[in-house]
Amino acid sequence: MSAAVQNLDPIPGKPVVSVTAPVQSDPLENFPWLPCTLTLEIPIVHFTIADLLSLEKGSIVETAFHHSSDLPLRVNQLLIGWTEFEVVGDRLAVRITEQA
Repeated sequence: MSAAVQNLDPIPGKPVVSVTAPVQSDPLENFPWLPCTLTLEIPIVHFTIADLLSLEKGSIVETAFHHSSDLPLRVNQLLIGWTEFEVVGDRLAVRITEQA
């Protein structure tokens, strides 16, 4: 079988119309300024208002999870993933370990 080759040159005297498909982009890229609330849920046992009022710089609070447990991460109350704590320099950070 041989393939037929078509001449795609425009016909003299006829206008050429070019059609391009619209480029699909991520709709969220149009809203980089959109504010949101990021929440990391840390279960704390036996925590009272008195404990809250007595917090100061350097205070240590006991939590109800193991240091290797993943914590839920939410944006505007929607679960987006799971995280774990990590120390970066002199700061405490969270690393996303799994996306929801």
